[in-house]
Formats: sequence, C-alpha cells, structure tokens
Amino acid sequence: MPARFTFGGDEHLFVECSDEMSLEAFFKSLSMAKGVRESAIKGVTEICPANASFQIKFDPDRIKPDELLREVKAIEGAAEKAEPVITTRIVEIPVFYNDPWTHETLMRFRERHQEPNGTDLDYAARINGYDAVEDFISAHAGSPWFVSMVGFVAGLPFMYQMVERQRQIEVPKYLRPRTDTPRLTVGHGGCFGCIYSVRGAGGYQMFGITPMPIFDPTQSTSYLRDFMVFFRPGDIVKFRPIDRDGYDQAVEDVDKGRFAPPIREVSFDLRQYQADIDGYNTKLEGALHGH
Repeated sequence: MPARFTFGGDEHLFVECSDEMSLEAFFKSLSMAKGVRESAIKGVTEICPANASFQIKFDPDRIKPDELLREVKAIEGAAEKAEPVITTRIVEIPVFYNDPWTHETLMRFRERHQEPNGTDLDYAARINGYDAVEDFISAHAGSPWFVSMVGFVAGLPFMYQMVERQRQIEVPKYLRPRTDTPRLTVGHGGCFGCIYSVRGAGGYQMFGITPMPIFDPTQSTSYLRDFMVFFRPGDIVKFRPIDRDGYDQAVEDVDKGRFAPPIREVSFDLRQYQADIDGYNTKLEGALHGH
C-alpha cells in the first residue's frame, strides 16, 4: 500500500495512503502524520490529518519540495517497518436511539430521502439485512468504532466500525442534503458514522442523539476545559444505548458539571486485532470497564 504524494501549489504536500477506506489505511495515515510531527522537519508549519490521507503545509523558503518529499518518504519507510501499535483512548458514548428530536427533523425532510414513508432507522435496518430496528441498533452499538478523522465542522468525528468488512453498516446519505440537523445527532453516511458537534445542515442518516457535548468553544464543560474539541484521530468509541430517563439525567449531569464519560487509555495493536477481531473488541470493552 505505497503512499501517493501530490504537491498543491507552493506550500502544500498531499499524502494519500490509499484510495480505499480501511482500518489499515487509517492506521498508516495516523502513523505517518505522527512521524512527520515528531520529526520536526524544518519548514513544516502545519499537518492536517484526514481519513486515509493527510496534508502538510510547509514554507518553501525554508525547505525545498524535493527535500520535503525525501523526508516524508523516509518516514513512510520507517512507519511500514514499525510495529503497528498506538497508545490511544477508548470512550463510552451514551446514545438515545430513535429520539424525538432527530425523528421530528427527519420527518420534515422525507422528500429528500430514499424512502419517504419510513424513517432513517427503518431504512438502515432494511438495507443492512436486519428484520427489526432493535436488531440494527444492537449491531450499531454492539461493536467499537475507530475515529479516523476529526473535522469538516469543528470537532466532528468520522468513525469506522471495527468489524469484518462484510458486517460493516453501510447506508447512503440523503438524496439531497437537509438544511437542519440537531446538535449531537449520531448519524451515518456511506461507511462512516459521525456525531454532529453543532446544529446545521447535513445529509447523513439520523439514528439518535447523545447528551454528551463533544465541542465547547467556551470550555465550560467539565471534561472540555483543557481543549474545546473532545475527539482525537485514533480514539475508539463504544456506544451505549440509553432511554429518555437516562438521556434527561445525563443532560442534567452535563449542566451541573458532574458528567464524566468513561475513558480509558489503551494500547491498540493492529495485528492482534486482525487476528481475532471479535476477541480483541471484547478485550477493548473489558479495558473500558476496568476488567
């Protein structure tokens, strides 16, 4: 999986690790971007990671393009030889599936949807082969998700389901984008899940809502006082279904500054994961709960 390098103008180098979305491609992109950052290459002023790629901004007065390219290719070679292990976090995110707020919104935009007579959950369950919405929700919340990218809008995580490729949830986006999406909507488009960090336009299918803020420019939320954006590339997410009472309690806890999402530091080994995906996911969930 050799990376492709493309210069954009005089100040940008785009590095594409793969043209297909996969955990392996995300992992290589993360590793290379980390390597560029830790190498402190002269003239590099900014590194912007994406899903299976990243972009480097550099000062051409301090480093020539061909010199930068040599440095990055050397980092790629080192990344391919290194053990595919990262230290990251696993976090539990509560989700109120089929909530009234996303339901009201999706009903306002049915003419933009593939199946105007159903709901987003109905549609996602059917095209993914589930007989009931409850079974689909169990599959959505049953396995962890890998955060491959944070961005597009402030703090929004793109998440890739950590199961075998044939079991991954896939749902197309709306036929035409909505002009409204509730803040903290848990959605899905293509092979990616996401959480809408702010209210705004969107096109991902809407499955539910979380009471847990993930972006706070005021930094008044108890767990966002050090950094206004919660997620980082490489984070692992485990969804936990909650009901209306659980949602209301969590909102109150957030407002009173006592909400503390379960977060654990873990070592993630890509080779061990690939050797036994379900077993490794069970191990990750055990680490989340201190087992």
